[in-house]
Amino acid sequence: MKIIFAGTPRVAAYLLKGLVQSGHEVVAVLTRQDALVGRSKVLSPSEVAVAASELGIPVIKANRIGPAEVDLIVNSGAELGVVIAYGSILNRNALNSLSAGWYNLHFSLLPKYRGAAPVQRALEAGESETGVTMFKLDEGMDSGLILGVTSTSIGSRENYGELLNRLSALGLKLALELLPRIYSGMTMFTEQQGEPTFATKPTRDDARINFNLSAGKIEHLVRAMNPEPMAWCLVGEEPMRIIEAFEVKSSALFEDMESLVAGQLCSVEGKLLVKCGEGTLLEMCEVQPSSKRVMQAKDWYNGNRNIERLT
Repeated sequence: MKIIFAGTPRVAAYLLKGLVQSGHEVVAVLTRQDALVGRSKVLSPSEVAVAASELGIPVIKANRIGPAEVDLIVNSGAELGVVIAYGSILNRNALNSLSAGWYNLHFSLLPKYRGAAPVQRALEAGESETGVTMFKLDEGMDSGLILGVTSTSIGSRENYGELLNRLSALGLKLALELLPRIYSGMTMFTEQQGEPTFATKPTRDDARINFNLSAGKIEHLVRAMNPEPMAWCLVGEEPMRIIEAFEVKSSALFEDMESLVAGQLCSVEGKLLVKCGEGTLLEMCEVQPSSKRVMQAKDWYNGNRNIERLT
């Protein structure tokens, strides 16, 4: 079958290239319009648009699908749509534009974590397992019939970027397994089972650390926000990114920290520790002070012994 591929970020570009390299016929790409990127706000095409251009595939750029875009989809000759992280819900007219329908790859075990940020919210919640679901799109948010699922354990220190890379590879493998079934008409669908949860895209405010929370919850937040938008706190009045930090499990380190308040720092056995809520400790491993490079937390602290507390 001829495929139209819809997606926008790097992870979607990876899937697009994988489909083409595996011999699937992608006749058109749907992606979001060029956007301002970086501190310099340069108008740039999406990573999917760049990949499509390299592959010689025609590109349709649209942030929402109106009648003109539906005509372009129909006239592309595509019979089947594959979607990953496009960034907009397809309306009924768009869904009806392809004879074989649209199929979405979503990085969660649906119906858990429907929405824009399933990987980050799963990490933030401390989930031990996640996966990839391929389902047929309907007019709801990630609510369609499931075609196939693959699951994986989340590494104990895995961050968002690392987990997303693994899920991308699993997603491509799942798509390559399931697309031939769609082509042959041998698809079997199942209803989504269980109570849905929703995964909104984290804001900078969401990424701010509250040291009154337990160290375990803060570790989950740090891992979920790396590489973006990055967990952060205040050092005095200056923001500092927390790149890597982990809950302390060793009870031997707790004695020196009993009298400290939440957010207070202490260097013990060469480790930079922070007192957190519920009597827990967080080891700070890597930080990025305002306008400076990423560095080891203990090196930052050695140069800033006057700093007693993070907020």
